[in-house]
Amino acid sequence: MFGISPLGWVHTLGSLPAIPLAIYMFARHGRIVPRSVPGALYFVSMLIGATTVFLVAREPISYGIGAATILLLLAGYGVGHISRFGRGATYLETIFLSLTAFLLMVPSVSETLRRVPDGHPLVTDPKSPLLQGALASLFVMLIIGLTTQIVHLRRQS
Repeated sequence: MFGISPLGWVHTLGSLPAIPLAIYMFARHGRIVPRSVPGALYFVSMLIGATTVFLVAREPISYGIGAATILLLLAGYGVGHISRFGRGATYLETIFLSLTAFLLMVPSVSETLRRVPDGHPLVTDPKSPLLQGALASLFVMLIIGLTTQIVHLRRQS
């Protein structure tokens, strides 16, 4: 179904919970909160998706997205444990983890548009205006979201 291999389903279903978890934390806390139950589940789900991408990727850019996601995920979950950063750790943590959510959504949107509906996808060309518009919208949401998060963090301090 959808041209996805069994390993591809492991990748897809393993990373899928990260999307509602991120939405929940953004709505509830304004950011991804690593030291929480949803944050721990987000970490596991993202790690499954980011590591299995190396086994299922067809596009060279996927390897870069996977590696960047792993690095940002580890940095986002680790920076809060480095006392040298002080209050800046919360800013870095927020930026790093928001970038992981963005990096999750880019291939999610792209692959969905390129596979659905099954047999007659909405997008067949990577240069499709629909795909380019969707990815541009994600980028705008990232910029607005990061700006809002940083302003909110500044007001809290």
